[in-house]
Amino acid sequence: MRLLPPLLTLLAALSLAAPAQAEALTGTLKKIKDSNRLVLGVRDTAPPFSYIDQNQKVVGFAIDICMKIADAVKRELKMPGLEVGMEFVNSSSRIPLITNGTVDLECGTTTNNAERKKQVAFTNTHFLTATRFVSKKDQHIASLDDLRGKSIASVAGSTNILMLIKANNDRKLGITVIAAKDVPEAFLLVETGRAAAFVMDDVQLSVVAAQSKEPAVYVVSDETLSNPEPYGIMMRKDDPAFKAVVDRATADLYRSPEIQTIYDRWFLKPVPPRGLNYNVPLSPALRWAFAHPTDESDPAFYAH
Repeated sequence: MRLLPPLLTLLAALSLAAPAQAEALTGTLKKIKDSNRLVLGVRDTAPPFSYIDQNQKVVGFAIDICMKIADAVKRELKMPGLEVGMEFVNSSSRIPLITNGTVDLECGTTTNNAERKKQVAFTNTHFLTATRFVSKKDQHIASLDDLRGKSIASVAGSTNILMLIKANNDRKLGITVIAAKDVPEAFLLVETGRAAAFVMDDVQLSVVAAQSKEPAVYVVSDETLSNPEPYGIMMRKDDPAFKAVVDRATADLYRSPEIQTIYDRWFLKPVPPRGLNYNVPLSPALRWAFAHPTDESDPAFYAH
């Protein structure tokens, strides 16, 4: 009879443990388990990160990374048959669709910055882009100083045009800044000779040059007007359990040789549907970021 109280105590503890464990899932992980569905927010026109190929399938560098995260979520929840859905997002809808629960991960080209972190969380950085300029090779424009007194295009309302204006004023370059409505219009100014160069995120410059009629005519500058800015995959904030799964999955991928294979596939080899090679080598700063996974938003942090 002396053993009965300890036995009853043990049985009581076991009976309480099962419900407690069942209730352990919260936030996004619980949402995914309950719905049997993980939803990715994707872009239809952001090559080579997230876009539609010739088979009407969403593909790209960020998509490959998000599918690796999806595999990790399946393992975490022990749900190998978990459905992975996709929802198209754009610049204005991406954050609202994350915060209202429609989308669980946003897989694209969203810059991780302090302002956005007030509304959402980011996983480890998957790309770094700096502000550079594209020009025609036969103009032999090697630096910003070579643009002294010339007309230079950038996109109205972008951080890039502000950097150009600041550099112009600080260095007294006498540049005439032309504000274009979008990337195609700004590049057209260079194509037609109305602007000597176009200032923008370097990866966007490489993509628009590769898509042009004569890609070999253009060159993206070595000189930058900014520190590297990080792109990150968004998720809801204040959800530490889900963020831990996502961060662990991306960190494992970025530290492995597989990330180089994935990167080369999208940035250094011909990609569908047109077989274009965007020719964007892995930068030393991004190589460092892959070796030291971080969700840091400060561009100065990546200036290695």
